[in-house]
Amino acid sequence: MDFIGAILWPIKWVIEAILVAFHSMWTAFGLDPHAGGTWVLSIVGLVLVIRALLIPIFVRQIKSQRRMLEVAPQLKKIQDKYKGKKDQFSREAMSRETMELYKNTGTNPLSSCLPLLLQMPIFFGLFSVLQNAQTGKVGVGLLNQELSTSFGTSSLFGIAPLHDSIASANGNVAVIVIASVMVILMTGSQFITQLQIMSKNQSAEMKASPTYKQQRILLYLLPLVFAFSGFTFPLGVMFYWLVSNFWTMGQQFIVIRNMPTPGSEAALAREARLAKKRQRRGIVEDEEAAGTLAVEEAKKPQRQQPVSKNRAKKQTGNKK
Repeated sequence: MDFIGAILWPIKWVIEAILVAFHSMWTAFGLDPHAGGTWVLSIVGLVLVIRALLIPIFVRQIKSQRRMLEVAPQLKKIQDKYKGKKDQFSREAMSRETMELYKNTGTNPLSSCLPLLLQMPIFFGLFSVLQNAQTGKVGVGLLNQELSTSFGTSSLFGIAPLHDSIASANGNVAVIVIASVMVILMTGSQFITQLQIMSKNQSAEMKASPTYKQQRILLYLLPLVFAFSGFTFPLGVMFYWLVSNFWTMGQQFIVIRNMPTPGSEAALAREARLAKKRQRRGIVEDEEAAGTLAVEEAKKPQRQQPVSKNRAKKQTGNKK
């Protein structure tokens, strides 16, 4: 077993365990165990489990990005301090002060890439599992010979094998159409996700930085990567990628809405929403207070007028 295989072995074992668990569940619900739809639903379940497990890491990523924004002024001071100095001593001093700043503030510039880096072995593990199933190879764990053959030979709607791609479709119109639609959806979801970040979740300082220009390039580059790579990946792997993209898009929307970058358009929109809520709450509280006061006024007993002694005797005599 090579080095890459040794790294992927435990990942593939977990992937197979999750796939088999969901496959058994859907089969228990009465679905055809050999149908492509059953395996697709198992892949969807795999995505949900994996992305749910990555939520704590994603939250750490958001917090780290916030800290990076906080230390950005200090980082700029260090860069300005050594601006124009290209000697080795100045470079080492700048690198040392930068790393010390990251250490003291608990920031890590690579943390934003962590969720993606953690997903890549999972993606390649699933790709390997599907490729092995396509050739009838037994999995490393719970994907035995029967399940491996079922997975490798399953077809969506009975006409689109999950192990086929556009490149290997051999004229299968169903595979080409389904894969093309998925490529469009994958590209669109990736573009929308990046656009949300670029247009709504960037402060004015970040938009003026060189990093923003690089991100603008990635905004159009990454969807093209999805578009071209989608022609070579099997349908089963593309389903994992597509559902994962939809999860990322929804997760990003929730984060930008509720935890926006300070000073960004999304942060201003959130402050406006909170102001409206506070205003409505204040109006409701004022109305409730006015209603309570009116009820209390209504409940107050009327003050009894004093009666003189002669008038009181007359009233007593009349009663007799």
